[in-house]
Amino acid sequence: MQNYARKHKIPIDLGYKFQVIPQDTADTPPEDGVYIRGLFLDGARWDRTKGMLAEQYLKLPFDVMPIIWIKPTVKSEINKYNAYICPLYKTSEHIGVLSTTGHSTNFVIALTLNTDKPVQHWIKQGVALLCQLDA
Repeated sequence: MQNYARKHKIPIDLGYKFQVIPQDTADTPPEDGVYIRGLFLDGARWDRTKGMLAEQYLKLPFDVMPIIWIKPTVKSEINKYNAYICPLYKTSEHIGVLSTTGHSTNFVIALTLNTDKPVQHWIKQGVALLCQLDA
């Protein structure tokens, strides 16, 4: 974050913008930020045509997410409208032991994912991103 702020000569009052890239591979790294891949969407699926959350298919509880670009962004430019703030967990437990910081040891970060449905819909579905599936 500090390097990004220095590079662009802006205050360090930054957050992260999450952009789902409609492909499964990337040949070159982004100029700023990082690409992540290998995540699973639990309780919903990613509509690759519309670029947003959609109802999961029957008998398919998980969907493999395309690449997500995490890029530093000035907080005032981060759009949280029409977006579900989706938790990312290490495992499918959705819970973990509270650490000394007061955060779950299973929780990684919250990402914003585009949606055309009310946020409450996805909360009731228990939609989350996972780093790994159960064995």
